[in-house]
Amino acid sequence: MSSTATPDNDHEPATVNVSEPWTLAYWARRFEVPREEVEAAVAAVGHDPQAVAAQLGRPWPFEGSGIV
Repeated sequence: MSSTATPDNDHEPATVNVSEPWTLAYWARRFEVPREEVEAAVAAVGHDPQAVAAQLGRPWPFEGSGIV
């Protein structure tokens, strides 16, 4: 994952990294969607968490996952 944090949350990754199984698993849990949906969203809109969340129909920041 990127070590760059977002301004609103100093420990939130700034990009959605799906290149490693464990980072993909993190984002799938974070958005509460299957891994395949995260991969498809990143392919469609890029690595920005807000854009990926919008593609998935999830709010951003998404507090519902419990991963903070």
